[in-house]
Amino acid sequence: MKETPLSNCEKRFLLQAVEERKRLDGRQCYDYRNIRISFGADYGCCIVELGKTRVLGQVSCELVTPKPNRATEGILFFNLELSPMASPAFEPGRQSELLVKLNRLLERCLRNSKCIDTESLCVVAGEKVWQIRVDLHVLNHNGNIIDAASIAAIVALCHFRRPDVSVQGEEVTLYTPEERDPVPLSIHHMPICVSFAFFQQGTYLLVDPSEQEERVMDGLLVIAMNKHREICTIQSSGGIMLLKDQVIRKEGGKCGFAESVPNQRITAFKIEQAPVDIKDIQEQAEEIITKAFPPSEVLAKPVLWTAGTAQIGEGLENSWGDFEGSEKEEEDEVTLDEPITVEDQNMETGDAGVGTRSQKDETIVLSDSEEEDVVILEPEVARKNR
Repeated sequence: MKETPLSNCEKRFLLQAVEERKRLDGRQCYDYRNIRISFGADYGCCIVELGKTRVLGQVSCELVTPKPNRATEGILFFNLELSPMASPAFEPGRQSELLVKLNRLLERCLRNSKCIDTESLCVVAGEKVWQIRVDLHVLNHNGNIIDAASIAAIVALCHFRRPDVSVQGEEVTLYTPEERDPVPLSIHHMPICVSFAFFQQGTYLLVDPSEQEERVMDGLLVIAMNKHREICTIQSSGGIMLLKDQVIRKEGGKCGFAESVPNQRITAFKIEQAPVDIKDIQEQAEEIITKAFPPSEVLAKPVLWTAGTAQIGEGLENSWGDFEGSEKEEEDEVTLDEPITVEDQNMETGDAGVGTRSQKDETIVLSDSEEEDVVILEPEVARKNR
C-alpha cells in the first residue's frame, strides 16, 4: 500500500510555516522531540520513542568462526527492518532504497567508528569469536528513523550481556547466567546521530524533522558525534550542494549543532605562539657561566715513566713503568722459595747425563709435587761416619 501524497495546499502550508520559523508540533527550529527509553526483561532489549517514532532494539550473540583476514576480532552485524506496521509506505519482503541507506549509515556510525572493542570478543584466535547481532524493528514511523535507530542500537549494546566462557586447552566451556554472571561489552564511546532537514536549497534548517516535514524537505544532513565532540560519520542526501557557511552559518546567532559551541571551545586546541624575550641574553648567559662550577684540573702533557711508555688519557696516573719491575721481583721470590732439584743442577752445570751423581757427598732431592713433603736421601758414607 502506498502512502497518501500531500496536496499542494499542505505543501505550501508547511513551507510557509518553515519560513516563519514555526512547526506543526509547536517546537522551535532547533528543538528535539522528547526521548523515552524503556528496557525489556532480557539483556539487550529496549524500545526507544522519539516523539511518536518507536524503534525496538534487540541484541543477540553466538560463537562463530572469524573472518580469515581478522582472526582475532569479533563480528558486528546490524539489521534494520521496515515493516508495514510502522507505515503503509513500507512494503514487506522488499529492500527499498531507504532501507539500504539506513543500514549503511548505521554500519558507518557504529561499526566503522570502532565504538565496540571487537578484539575483546575473541575466544580462540582463528577458531571461535563472538558475533554480535543487532536487530532493529521500526514499530511506528513519524519521521527521523535514523536518529531513533542509532539511539536504540547503542542503548541495546550497552544493556547487553554475553555469556561467560573459559578455555582449557582445546575445550571451550560456555556458562549459563546461573553459573557465572554475564559479561558486558567493551564500549569505547557512544556515537549519536542528529538529523538536519534543509529547505529552499539550504536557506532554512530544522532539527529532528517529522514525517510531514521530510516529505517537503530538499535535503537531509546526518551527523554522528560522541560526547568527545568527535565526528564519527557525516552524510548528506537529497542532491543539494551544501556550503560550509550553510552548515555552520551565522544569522544573528549560530544554528544547528554549532549553536551550543562557542568560538573559544572551537579554537581551544589551537596552539598560540608564545612570545620569546631576547633582551639581555648575553648578560644572562655570562651570569649562568659565573655561577657554574669550574671544570676539574686536567693534565695537558702526558707523564713519561720509562723509555717507550707514556700516559694515555688526561688527568689519570698510570703504572706501566712499574709493571716490568714488579714482574722481575715476583720471579725472584718464586725461585728462592722452590727447592733445588737434580734437573736444575744438571741444567746449570751443562752435564749431558741426567740423574747421575757427580760427587758422592751430593744430596739427592726427590719431589713428585709441590704439596707432598720433600724426601732427602743421604749417601751411605755419611751414615758410616756418623
